[in-house]
Amino acid sequence: MRTGQLFRPSRLQWAWRAAFLKPHPCAHRGAWRGMHSEGGPYRAVIFDVGGVLIPSPGRVAAAWEVENHIPSGTILKAMLSGGEGGPWMAFMRGEITTEAFLQEFGRHCSEISETCVPVGSFFSLLTGEQVATQFPVMTEAIARIRAKGLQTAVLSNNFYLSNGKSFLPLDRKQFDVVVESCLEGICKPDPRIYKLCLERLGRQPSESIFLDDLGQNLKAAASLGMHTIKVNDPEAAVKELETLLGFTLRTVVPNTCPVRDTMKISRDPLEKYLRDLLGTQTTGPMELLQFHHGQSNPTYYIRLADHQLVLRKKPPGTLLPSAHAVEREFRIMKALANTGVPVPKVLDLCEDSRIIGTPFYLMEYCPGLVYKNSTLPGLQPSQRQAIYTAMNRVLCKIHSVDFKAAGLEDYGKHGDYILRQVRTWTKQYRASETSTVPAMERLIEWLPLHLPRQQKTTVVHGDFRLDNLLFHPEKTEVLAVFDWELSTLGDPLVDVAYSCMAYYLPPEFPLLPGLSGCDLTQLGIPTAEEHFQEYCLHMGIPPVENWNFYMAFSFFRVAAILQGVYKRSLTGQASSAAAEQSGELIEFLSDLAWEFAVKEGFRVFNEMPATKPSRRSYHVWAGPRPLPSTPGTRSYSSLPESSSAHSSKAALVISPESLPPRARELYRQLEQFMERHVYPAEPELRSHQASAERWTPSPLVEDLKEKAKAEGLWNLFLPLEADPEGKYGAGLTNVEYAHLCELMGMSLYAPEIFNCSAPDTGNMELLVRYGTEEQKARWLLPLLQGRARSCFAMTEPQVASSDATNIESSIREEDGFYVVNGHKWWISGILDPRCQLCVFMGKTDPHAPRHQQQSILLVPMDTPGIKVIRPLTVYGLEDAPGGHGEVLFEQVRVPKDSMVLGPGRGFEIAQGRLGPGRIHHCMRLIGHSERALALMKARVKSRMAFGKPLVEQGTILADIAQSRVEIEQARLLVLKAAHLMDVAGNKAAALDIAMIKMVAPSMAYRVIDRAIQACGAAGLSGDYPLAQFFAWARALRFADGPDEVHRAVVAKMELKRRS
Repeated sequence: MRTGQLFRPSRLQWAWRAAFLKPHPCAHRGAWRGMHSEGGPYRAVIFDVGGVLIPSPGRVAAAWEVENHIPSGTILKAMLSGGEGGPWMAFMRGEITTEAFLQEFGRHCSEISETCVPVGSFFSLLTGEQVATQFPVMTEAIARIRAKGLQTAVLSNNFYLSNGKSFLPLDRKQFDVVVESCLEGICKPDPRIYKLCLERLGRQPSESIFLDDLGQNLKAAASLGMHTIKVNDPEAAVKELETLLGFTLRTVVPNTCPVRDTMKISRDPLEKYLRDLLGTQTTGPMELLQFHHGQSNPTYYIRLADHQLVLRKKPPGTLLPSAHAVEREFRIMKALANTGVPVPKVLDLCEDSRIIGTPFYLMEYCPGLVYKNSTLPGLQPSQRQAIYTAMNRVLCKIHSVDFKAAGLEDYGKHGDYILRQVRTWTKQYRASETSTVPAMERLIEWLPLHLPRQQKTTVVHGDFRLDNLLFHPEKTEVLAVFDWELSTLGDPLVDVAYSCMAYYLPPEFPLLPGLSGCDLTQLGIPTAEEHFQEYCLHMGIPPVENWNFYMAFSFFRVAAILQGVYKRSLTGQASSAAAEQSGELIEFLSDLAWEFAVKEGFRVFNEMPATKPSRRSYHVWAGPRPLPSTPGTRSYSSLPESSSAHSSKAALVISPESLPPRARELYRQLEQFMERHVYPAEPELRSHQASAERWTPSPLVEDLKEKAKAEGLWNLFLPLEADPEGKYGAGLTNVEYAHLCELMGMSLYAPEIFNCSAPDTGNMELLVRYGTEEQKARWLLPLLQGRARSCFAMTEPQVASSDATNIESSIREEDGFYVVNGHKWWISGILDPRCQLCVFMGKTDPHAPRHQQQSILLVPMDTPGIKVIRPLTVYGLEDAPGGHGEVLFEQVRVPKDSMVLGPGRGFEIAQGRLGPGRIHHCMRLIGHSERALALMKARVKSRMAFGKPLVEQGTILADIAQSRVEIEQARLLVLKAAHLMDVAGNKAAALDIAMIKMVAPSMAYRVIDRAIQACGAAGLSGDYPLAQFFAWARALRFADGPDEVHRAVVAKMELKRRS
């Protein structure tokens, strides 16, 4: 086969256009279209100084007081003392000298604080260059306002310095008019000083905008007819000013956007960390934006004082093993800094998750051009040729690095790179799989059988493509190579093939617009064959024959990566807004990869000698035999024994007998434990619940817990997708655990015995999914070990808590703490003396969007201010020792590191916590129902009425039949929901979760009611578990959300479905 034939475009481009191409939304036509141009009705912008252009005296004073151990608020109280006749206002009007002011002001401060206050030190700080420096965002805004032809002015309450000059630490050339109180003898909010400023500008009040940080000054300006902006944060004030003027006032950083809600990070800890790292004393605000790109690791632009930085971090939530290794990115870029490979200058690696929730690293921001479209629209053919040449040369530089000299000899394993990569991406694909993709199944079997015989080892980038390169704005020079997350030591031809993927993708491909079908000669872009030949020429190597294998592997790997991106999008963890779109691209890319595999199979077949059969298998379709060398490969056998460890993830297992061997063995062990230990203990446990010692945990339960732990029947509940390494739990899928959960539901006491009881299960999963390492160490481990219990505080008596956005309990920041106030009830487990943790849901920002007002705090139960008012009963049952409490939270103070994920993430966390827990409740209810039906059958077989056994009564038989049918129907629906959660994620299973929440409690209620009726008065007594089963089933029609809410959800989703 000629080399040129290897590079022919794929016929799948036509399939792409037919199956996936959708009209693109119109390009953004300018954020300010339709608004006032060139300032609209406004012709002047007037600025206060302190708190607007430079830090406010109040904030400077607060920081100074802390540093000098002066009582908080002393300086501010002294400023306000005496009103208009006080020393501060007299100083502002220029009526007293600096020396006289300091003497009088110091006396006031000392009287207020009852201690000696060195006001001279404060005054030096206030007027020093370290503090009195103009905010960069305001400097830029003023320049842009003036460039648009508008006037600018300063209207300031200020004072004389000891040298006789007024204090105005600004470049006066920025302003058309400067009005200073000490020169005019009048201060804001006196209306005369505003009128004076307007007269000197020659403007009417309605033509001006006034910015100040004090309400009284703004009120006076507004009374004259001026438009006002209150400045709490200079960055936010500039945004508001932009809206009024109708044009942008800040430098637009290319390819950035405001930080998306799901990717927000804590600004205050980050800003403190940056100031410590950079040594900057500037008190200006920090600007934070998010880059559009970054499907894997979220990437942010930061401007702080004169520093422009890029921050790259791991995404939040539970991650796939070994993925998102920002530590490796940092290491490789630091090592390559002096090798001739253009990389950004890295500054620091922070592995402390307490700063922003995940590890991250920093590098300097480098302005330049990133070409996202492979066709390079708007450029000349010669420019396009030069850009592709520069791209090729940089790749050669990377592959020519002496990795030993660069200290990278241990950066990756030597040899068998592609085999390890195939195994890695197969494992990652399996861990994030949401549905079966036939081409991926074929590739998983085909790739390990057709590995290249010889592989060179160099540094490989792993994601080398045009849009990961930064070009000089004026020259065809690569300034930096980005996104080294997948870098390692390996076969360099993988990078070359990866860089050629665009040649086989259509121009309309969303993630990487391709070149397939384009006239490359007319565009001036080299063909894939020319690109590869140029690489071989510079590297001094012959062209390879098995190019199709490398292309097949490249597209397979991208499909596996996108599967992970899509899975994260279903749980809200994806960093890119386009992540959800990746789901529909996976099949297209895997089909494209399979087409290259077919080409490679034919090439090998055509080169085989006719007289001598090859020892190696070269067939294109790999048969169904198992491949033990490839982890994650599926067996196509129907026998459970030959299935993979988690075949139930891909198949709906409706009976315990069909579970995979390990899950089936756990089920058998659990069944035997229930028979040997749990059922026999029930009478004693019921007696304990009715005794005076009921609010103390039963010693028998504690003993059974130790036995269960010893037999490995412990923490069975954590789903595989939340704990893929089995670090915390048994590593079961939702379907597998559903069968075990039903078995535990046969007894009210069993879930706690196996450490699988609510609300601990939901709280533990919350900590696994969203907790920091410190939060896990403090709370998760004791819960997993059974040494502690927990509760979840959400429901409130004053509001309809079926709508979680109604909650009114408040969480507010105060002096480095969060202060909690609220009234909660039906808080299950809070009365248990072992309850050490309260997971509290409250509002941090009532003015935020409806689903971003709530936050989750981890509140230690021994925190002062928590008062249990009373235990609540369910049909007279106390449910001791955990109970259900009504609780007051009054001024409960907890450290800021008690927040989970961050402010405004509470609703998101609560939703993520609910799915698996509801599967648990529903399967336990099916266990209740099975036990109730078994007791009913035993009872009616042993009782006589009206001359014949109850079992022969027609109504009894009808009830038994109806109960069996309803149990089977509900079980199948619950198992289907669990199956969808396993293969598609909780979000995709939302409809089925809503349906089971609607169906299971009502089904159990009816089945248990029939059993009680068949058992007569005994069914109401404590001799049977039926009364408690019945109460719990009825309660769950509220606790799991009201039936009406679930019906509404199901109906709305049904109406959205296509008929």
